Amino acid sequence: MTRRIDYTISHTTLGPLLLAATERGVCRVAFGESEGALERLLRAELPFAKVERDDVGLKTWSDAVVGYVDGQRDRLDLPIDVAASRFRLRVWEALRAIPRGATRSYSQVARSIGAPRAARAVAQACAGNPVAVVIPCHRVVAAGGGLGGYAYGPARKRVLLEREGALPG
Repeated sequence: MTRRIDYTISHTTLGPLLLAATERGVCRVAFGESEGALERLLRAELPFAKVERDDVGLKTWSDAVVGYVDGQRDRLDLPIDVAASRFRLRVWEALRAIPRGATRSYSQVARSIGAPRAARAVAQACAGNPVAVVIPCHRVVAAGGGLGGYAYGPARKRVLLEREGALPG
C-alpha cells in the first residue's frame, strides 16, 4: 500500500517553511529558499509515497509552527511520525525536553541519554532531524559557546534562539 503524505508550505519571517504529515503526525518540517525547492525536496525524499498538497487540512499544525517560528507562540507540541534508529529517537526525545530559552551542548545531550562519549553522534542526529523546530535541534550548541551547526543555516538558528530568549537579541 502506498503511504500518503500531505504537505503545505507557509511563509515565515525566516523564509518558506514546508510541513508534511501522515495521519499519525508531522513527518517533515523544513525551511527552504522557495516553494518549488521545498516541494522537490519532499518528493525526492519520499519517491514511493503519494504526496499531495493540503493547505486546509494542515492549517492548524502549520499555523502553530509558523506562530512559533515567528515568535508569536511560546509552545509547540505537535504529534510526530518519524522513523529512526533507537539512538536517534533517544536524542530527539532529549531535545524535546530542553526547555524554551535554554540550550545544551552536544556533549550535555550525549550525557543526558547515557552515552557520554557520543557527542558526534548527537550532532549527526541533530543534522538528521526531519522535523525542524518541532524537535528543537536549534537548541543544541557547541561546548565552547559557538552556535554549532544547523541544517538551515546559522542565521536562522541565531534568530530562533534569540526569539526563545536563549541568546541576547
